[in-house]
Amino acid sequence: MKALFKSLYRKRRKNESLIKYLMWIIHLWLGLLSSSIVFVMCLTGCLYAFRNQIIDLYNRDKVYISAGSQVSQTPDRIQAVLFKSGKELTSLLMPDRKNRSYVVSYREDQLDKSSYYNQYTGEILGQADTGANRFFEVVLDIHRNLMMGNIGRQIVGASVLMFCVLLISGLILWLPKKLKFLKQGLTVKFKAKFQRVNYDLHNTLGFYAFLMLFFMAVTGLYVTYPWVKNALIVSLGGSSINHIAEEKSGDDPFGGLLEDMLQKQKEKKNLKNTASVSIDRILELSNKQLPYTAVTSIELPNKENPRYVVTKTNTRNLLGMMLPDQITFDKTGVFKTRELFSDKPLNKQFTALAKPLHTGEIMGLPSIILYFLISLVGCSLPVTGFLIWWHRFRKIK
Repeated sequence: MKALFKSLYRKRRKNESLIKYLMWIIHLWLGLLSSSIVFVMCLTGCLYAFRNQIIDLYNRDKVYISAGSQVSQTPDRIQAVLFKSGKELTSLLMPDRKNRSYVVSYREDQLDKSSYYNQYTGEILGQADTGANRFFEVVLDIHRNLMMGNIGRQIVGASVLMFCVLLISGLILWLPKKLKFLKQGLTVKFKAKFQRVNYDLHNTLGFYAFLMLFFMAVTGLYVTYPWVKNALIVSLGGSSINHIAEEKSGDDPFGGLLEDMLQKQKEKKNLKNTASVSIDRILELSNKQLPYTAVTSIELPNKENPRYVVTKTNTRNLLGMMLPDQITFDKTGVFKTRELFSDKPLNKQFTALAKPLHTGEIMGLPSIILYFLISLVGCSLPVTGFLIWWHRFRKIK
């Protein structure tokens, strides 16, 4: 027990600043407290990173199709084909690549369903196999709350908070006293003994991955803690969630929401017996408003929303980020709203992209691979850090 206590504490060294000494203590204690949870978070993050790619591979016989010289069916034609078999089309997802099938959502026998659809042959390819989905649901449940509900969620949140402090304290400990020692902190001496290699890996990889790991941790806390969400929104120019209802300016979000609801109720009443314009016409109108090729989703009017909602994922930007632009029309095809991602204030842009920014989906496969590698580094830090402490403990013992 005495050896254990000594391994968790040391006297302040000569010429060591008080800040670095305190950072060493904090880094050690918080590291040992949160290491196992952080390891699990990073490991499940690694697994979840390629979720969409693995699900597509699992359903490759439905997702990937041969286009050949065939012409794809129009949305109106797809709607008619589904209607003949007793299916009411509710939404349609059209990829931007010819070798990928459409995803059709429909209502059949009072149930909402979704299937892959060959837009060239008119064949319903079937629903997605649930095996891969179930696996990733378990992975996500572990990642969010260790499969322990709200208690687990709080444990994960506290551990991620500790991880943020660990990253900051680790950076402070990494900073060299003199510039000539900088190279030592940026490289790993693989020819040295195991303990030195392990120490270098912990310091060097931690430094290189610092920004990405810190960003991933903060975006994760955004989902867990309302105060983190509030702080981020306010820092990006938004209004505090607690005081948003007190705003009386023309930009009051609640006032805008109420006005939008009233308009939709009016549309439901006035256009109740009016025939809906064709989906082809809606697609044509939306392409004039959003003139670029992209993954396109079309939601048809329903009981809750009397409008056509067209969402296009815009990648026409410097980094190729997947940014959603949305446009709506009423049943008759009259233009109603257009929300360009580029026109939104910074706080609303962040809110819209919080999840893909956290998971790495924001730039497609390149960013997913980057997040996977960074998550692997995150997995290694608790392991290398524990080995550093274990070596110290054994020496004292």
